[in-house]
Amino acid sequence: MHKGEPRMDQAGQAKVVGRLAPSPTGRMHLGNVYACLAAWLGVRSQGSGGVLRLRIEDIDTPRVVKDAGRWIMDDLAWLGLDWDGEVVYQSQRADAYSQALKLLESQQLIGGQPLVYPCFCSRADIRAASAPNEGDGFIVYPGTCRGLSHRIVDERLARGQRHSLRIAVPDQPDESDAICRFDDLIFGPQSFNLPRQVGDVVVQRSDGLVSYQLAVTVDDLAMGVNQIVRGRDLLRSTAIQMWIRNHLQPQAPRVQYAHLPLIDGVDGRRMSKRFGSPDLGSLRGDGWTAKQVLGVCGWLLGLLDRPRPVSVQELLDGFTWNMLAAEHKDRKLDLSKLNVSGAKPNL
Repeated sequence: MHKGEPRMDQAGQAKVVGRLAPSPTGRMHLGNVYACLAAWLGVRSQGSGGVLRLRIEDIDTPRVVKDAGRWIMDDLAWLGLDWDGEVVYQSQRADAYSQALKLLESQQLIGGQPLVYPCFCSRADIRAASAPNEGDGFIVYPGTCRGLSHRIVDERLARGQRHSLRIAVPDQPDESDAICRFDDLIFGPQSFNLPRQVGDVVVQRSDGLVSYQLAVTVDDLAMGVNQIVRGRDLLRSTAIQMWIRNHLQPQAPRVQYAHLPLIDGVDGRRMSKRFGSPDLGSLRGDGWTAKQVLGVCGWLLGLLDRPRPVSVQELLDGFTWNMLAAEHKDRKLDLSKLNVSGAKPNL
């Protein structure tokens, strides 16, 4: 079977292939579990026609926490969120990323501009030259290095000047391939103008590490993933990943996307490990059961009218994406108001 062809069941129908893709930068918090649960339900609702893979996204080695990958797998098993096949580690896939980068570097845009070019800008340079973003952390690169002459580029490279590599998107917003469109299972039809809303994105960082955008695109293609579930803050990332995907494998099967509303803490900030959001290490230590955690996450997904202890099988019964799409405003979670007595839940 060709690597890019969708897996088929016995009836000849394309199987849904999803993935859990946690980053081992610490223990999973409730926002992570909420996303993993949705991805699990999306695949397992297909019965024997679904495949769910686990990928540990440990490519950003400076941020990886020792043993976090093991903690994540233990927490998933504790919750009853199983997966199929061997675990994939991004840290073991450097050759695949290098080959993909070489393929991109061999291509050109319409008009002859290289698809991939070196960028010598620092983060401070980019922030200073960029317009304010829309709150999703996505900064549209102003194109400072895109127009550098070959002479200047060669001189800087010869001096060993530190640089990243960026992938170029169409130069003009009215070009035929400048618009990226896809239908999201939760947020509906999406349209992004690549030069105006996304810009040229880093595919290899200045420290030599491959970027998130390239790594996940390469991995999803290699693993045959055709259903991707993640937070709505990655909607614009989906647009650039589709651009990269089309240049790596133009005939690749289409992907279903489901972008989830974000979970905010009581302080209004999105749940994250950086902000110390409640994680499974502390919750399990405080006496939470797996069913109680699943009940909170099922309620956040809109599958329950109130948080109550449930199993994954109970949440699976009758699951459809329409249930999640019915309300896609961001959620706010205040554990202190969920009938919590002391540190332990009273669900």
